[in-house]
Amino acid sequence: MRGIISPIDSTNFQYDARRGLKIIAAGTFGAPAKEQVTGIPLQYNLLTLDPESGVMTVETRKKEKADGAWSADARWGDKNNPVPRYDIKLRYGTASKTDNSSNHPKASTQDNSSNSQQSIFGGNIQVGGNITVGNITQNNHSGITSQPPKRTILILASSPTNTARLRLDKEVREIDEGLRRAQQREHFSLQQKWAVRPDDLRRTLLDYNPQIVHFCGHGSGGKGLVLENDAGNAQFVPTNALTSLFELFANQGVECIILNACYAEVQAEAISQHINYVVGMSDGISDNAAIKFAVGFYDALGAGRSYDDAYKFGCNAIALEGIPEELTPVLKKKTK
Repeated sequence: MRGIISPIDSTNFQYDARRGLKIIAAGTFGAPAKEQVTGIPLQYNLLTLDPESGVMTVETRKKEKADGAWSADARWGDKNNPVPRYDIKLRYGTASKTDNSSNHPKASTQDNSSNSQQSIFGGNIQVGGNITVGNITQNNHSGITSQPPKRTILILASSPTNTARLRLDKEVREIDEGLRRAQQREHFSLQQKWAVRPDDLRRTLLDYNPQIVHFCGHGSGGKGLVLENDAGNAQFVPTNALTSLFELFANQGVECIILNACYAEVQAEAISQHINYVVGMSDGISDNAAIKFAVGFYDALGAGRSYDDAYKFGCNAIALEGIPEELTPVLKKKTK
């Protein structure tokens, strides 16, 4: 990319998020690239665009003399006190414009590795290698990475007083402990809601806007999931009502739903019309098997594995314990 970025023409800062671009670009701006000319510095700018935050960072460098050192270059702001980088906040969309800029450096993480691992977290943008201006090569291993936002896991627990007691406290504790020791623990926020009633279900989803929803409790197949009423007794929530509710969150960030309850395959099948990944149980499932599935599933997510892999790890965790229920969890996927 070659040219001049002008703070006056805000159309230069447009970015269409629908393209799914992660841009890394470098070029010369208003200076010759092949040789040093007296009075004109060698220059290069390095641009990184973080699609998550919509911030474009411009790293600036100039060299006044052929045998001189590279230093920060200032094109905007205080030219007597140049800064090494600018942050430009983009407003996504083909018709949007903004020319907001800031002299504050963007936080970065030092990492000299050249490969980025893809995971459910969206991956990293890494900058590394050499930039050559004429016959001068400048090493650039800044390791600038984009930090994805935290994923919220919302646990909804329900065990009415007039139903068989479940060890939901143990299941939630095991999930929490597994995430605390996970490699990617900083990428998750665990939220809990107990003794869930129908109103609580809606309100909690609205309050936390989670990416992962984990229901633990009782299921009854065609009758629906079992929540609680105001008296603490069982109240069935029908499948069509659950499906309609999660449809309202399909475009609000919900990616995966775990229905860790007996006979919940019926609900999983219906909800998967709107949500990409839904796990339900094809039969009755024991406390131990349900807990082991949850532990294996979230251990894998905490290590950065995909939802598909996490499901397989959950089933394998049941099998490793010698519990003959590893085929009970079923994964339903949204069809395109």
